[in-house]
Amino acid sequence: MTIAQGGGSSSKDLIRSVSGHANNLMSEVAKVIIGKPENIRKVAIGILANGNILIEDNPGLAKTLMSNTFAEALGCKFKRVQFTPDLLPADIIGTYMYDQKTGEFRPRFGPLFTNILLADEINRAPPKTQAALLEAMEEKQVTIEGITHKLPAPFVTMATQNPIEQEGTYPLPEAQMDRFLMKMSMGYPSMDEEKAILQRRKLRGKDSYDVEQIVEPRKVVAMQKALETVHIDPGILGYIVQVVQRTRADPRIEAGASPRASQGLFKASRASAAIDGRDYVIPDDVKGVALDVVSHRIVLKPESKIRGVTGRRIVNKILSEVNVPVIQ
Repeated sequence: MTIAQGGGSSSKDLIRSVSGHANNLMSEVAKVIIGKPENIRKVAIGILANGNILIEDNPGLAKTLMSNTFAEALGCKFKRVQFTPDLLPADIIGTYMYDQKTGEFRPRFGPLFTNILLADEINRAPPKTQAALLEAMEEKQVTIEGITHKLPAPFVTMATQNPIEQEGTYPLPEAQMDRFLMKMSMGYPSMDEEKAILQRRKLRGKDSYDVEQIVEPRKVVAMQKALETVHIDPGILGYIVQVVQRTRADPRIEAGASPRASQGLFKASRASAAIDGRDYVIPDDVKGVALDVVSHRIVLKPESKIRGVTGRRIVNKILSEVNVPVIQ
């Protein structure tokens, strides 16, 4: 299968090709990540939508393995940064260094210059270092010493985060949370799944995994561009706006989701439709991604947090109340 822009290709042909590649990609990742098809699909949606992904969960639940496996199957350049309290912005972005041979200052690019960046335990670094990622995550570029440098395409930040109640963590600011297209958790495997993990390890005879490359960076970019051919009905656009607007009217919320959440729902629902082989969005596409796209952008009032209210619970309630559009 090939993905070509223009040249007479219909939107259905393009999306059929995207769907085939995406499902092959997910199948390859599923050989390594056992029992997490929903999480694998969510990561695939995030990558297709050219968005950043935050995975919050306890240590040892395959957060890093998920990122690394996707990078290998995508054929993309992958770099991992372990966030620590002493990590500096220059350690991620890079800096200019003096070259004695030429007498000039030359850039020394940091690990940010990659396709898939794993920001491991991002909330263990102080806010100044966390903020170093803001420009890269939103504009796919960085500024070093006043000079702007474009990042390679595709560029996706996949960050892992320890639960915020753990010691030695710095909660991500609202501005940074808003730049993550999706936030999810892995969860513990079931007993059968954990047995399967051990059985596969026994059969492999080694700790490492063999992952087949399914696509390559240029094809990933073509797949992302192909989403522009996915039709989204005005009724569904109104549905997206209603869901996001309702978060701003809830009395339990200090600050509702921003317009970036609406755009995130727009992009993620298109990616969901494409994975299913459709060149049009249906309401179930929006409902399927809404919890992971909107919930983390909500700022709850202190009293709401004390009562155990969560963003996911509020978004679930909104989805149950907003009328689903009928698409002809």
